[in-house]
Amino acid sequence: MADLVVIGGGAAGLMAASTAAIYGKQVVLLERNDRVGKKILITGKGRCNVTNNSDLQNLIAHVPKNGKFLYSAFSQFSAEDAISFFESLGVPLKTERGNRVFPVSDRAGDIVSCLERYCKDCGVKLLHKRAKKVLTEKNKIVGVKTTTEEVIPCHAVVVATGGKSYPRTGSTGDGYLIAEKLGHRITPVTASLVPIETNPQDGCKEMMGLSLRNVILTVTKTGSKQVVYSQMGEMLFTHFGISGPLVLSASSHMREMQSGKYQMEIDLKPALSPEQLDARLIRDFSEKSNKDFINLLRGLLPAKMVPVMAKRSGIPFDLKGNQITREMRERLCYLFKHFELTPERFRPVEEAIITSGGVDVSQVNPKTMESKIQSGLYFAGEILDVDAYTGGYNLQIAWSTGYLAGLNAE
Repeated sequence: MADLVVIGGGAAGLMAASTAAIYGKQVVLLERNDRVGKKILITGKGRCNVTNNSDLQNLIAHVPKNGKFLYSAFSQFSAEDAISFFESLGVPLKTERGNRVFPVSDRAGDIVSCLERYCKDCGVKLLHKRAKKVLTEKNKIVGVKTTTEEVIPCHAVVVATGGKSYPRTGSTGDGYLIAEKLGHRITPVTASLVPIETNPQDGCKEMMGLSLRNVILTVTKTGSKQVVYSQMGEMLFTHFGISGPLVLSASSHMREMQSGKYQMEIDLKPALSPEQLDARLIRDFSEKSNKDFINLLRGLLPAKMVPVMAKRSGIPFDLKGNQITREMRERLCYLFKHFELTPERFRPVEEAIITSGGVDVSQVNPKTMESKIQSGLYFAGEILDVDAYTGGYNLQIAWSTGYLAGLNAE
């Protein structure tokens, strides 16, 4: 007989299980994969962006949906607590640009290994089985049934199964079904931190594989000047549109995404003002006055982008440098500073880093993570209807809600 069964061996589940065990509870951790922490291993490009080294208000400000629900969780297990926790387990951390925190080793595996070892040291019993159903009698939890029909008796359950993103890591939405069967509402599940499909006329397919660094990506609402996102960084062109860190971050700001709602533009030369850029073009075109326009662009842009930019400019490819007019040059300058893209839809939720939507937080006690409907039932991590921007905030949600659930589960 276990005191607690934790369903899901990801970030939130590992934190919940170890926290409950350190306080003396008999804990069984169910993980359907052959190892725990599979999704942790791919976060931060395999480096694991553990948290964001910032205060309570900043953490909440970076959770656009239901951020206030996390006030107690972030208060009881802060970013500072997360940093201290991992360093106490022998994983030194470092803070980088944007207050992002990573292991000094740059290895996500170090985070998974230390959590796995900590759970074992705390006495957590790990079973590689898939949960099917939470069993109740007279509104009390009495056990968890696995897909092999094995019943694990217990008094309490923490559901920490993640969302529906990256199903190859085990996040296939099992927890939503478990929660629904116990009377919980599931808000619509959509992709967040996800690549974006653009209009085929934008030319992204022709630039497939091209990575841009130190560019500014800006997203505005169509028909208005309202900027919903603007940041410098790195992005990637793909066969369907765009991806990369800037794009994933932008997607989390593009709420209720639909074709025609947003416009995007890239500043390809953010270090140069329009005047400085024009002066550069004048110099290049005069120094190489007998070269064709298409060849002049090769000194200004990555090779894959040259044909797309030349086509957009409307300037004949074979026009010589000394034949390019001021009007043509101004048009070209504008394109460099405002390379427009038309986003049409997000890629499927299975390709998203995180899931937006999930267990309705109005049915969960924010101070304990216990269900308001079913006593002894707790939720932690991505299964909850909270999602944050990139930068370590989503893992902090997992640590904080996992801690709170493990602390209170009984």
